[in-house]
Amino acid sequence: QMQLAESGGGLVQAGGSLRLSCTASAYTFSSGVTGWFRQAPGKEREFVATITGSSARTYYADSVKGRFTISRDNAKNTVYLQMNSLRPEDTAVYFCAASTSLSVQIMSPGSYAAWGQGTQVTVSS
Repeated sequence: QMQLAESGGGLVQAGGSLRLSCTASAYTFSSGVTGWFRQAPGKEREFVATITGSSARTYYADSVKGRFTISRDNAKNTVYLQMNSLRPEDTAVYFCAASTSLSVQIMSPGSYAAWGQGTQVTVSS
């Protein structure tokens, strides 16, 4: 059974950086699509970034483009989300998600079959 686990969240001041990690069991990230989503209190889960298949093509939400970078280490089977220039509005629980299919609507949470438990990111002003 595919299982995902996030780590690396925490409290940071505005302008600071954090790197989130997502590891998997019973799944190889390079074979499918891996996404990062976030959910703030009272809001819907929203797309942040994704990395696809062996090509490692990346996509970003406009709100994080230029500040966040998604990457993958195939040897460690780990996906990262490097977050720079953090803002208070980036505060949320961040989730990684995986789809074994490459033909998905990458921005739709419903496209992903497996989710981690989430890691809290809090950005203070």
